[in-house]
Amino acid sequence: MELGVKVYGFNMVVVVVVVVVVVVVVVVVVVVIEVVLVVVEVVVEVVVVVFVVVVAVVIVVVEVVVVIIVVVVIVVVVVVVVVVVVVVVVVVVVEVVSYSLSPNIKTP
Repeated sequence: MELGVKVYGFNMVVVVVVVVVVVVVVVVVVVVIEVVLVVVEVVVEVVVVVFVVVVAVVIVVVEVVVVIIVVVVIVVVVVVVVVVVVVVVVVVVVEVVSYSLSPNIKTP
């Protein structure tokens, strides 16, 4: 006694089992492809976010370094100007004092 009915020489139980197996394999392949696509999408998004964060951090660091350099240059320029002014004032005072203390010698 055979299981199933034969149609056009095919056992229908075998045909149904083969169709079910093919459908299950196709569904599994589609699900695996979808999972792989989702994982790839998430990885790409994470890489993009990390890249954007790294670029933003680099930009901020460069801006901070530039600001520090500008501040240091301004401070150095101010210090140099103050030192030059102080030196000029000291030289002028010393010259005035030395002239006033020196005997008045008239040149011919």
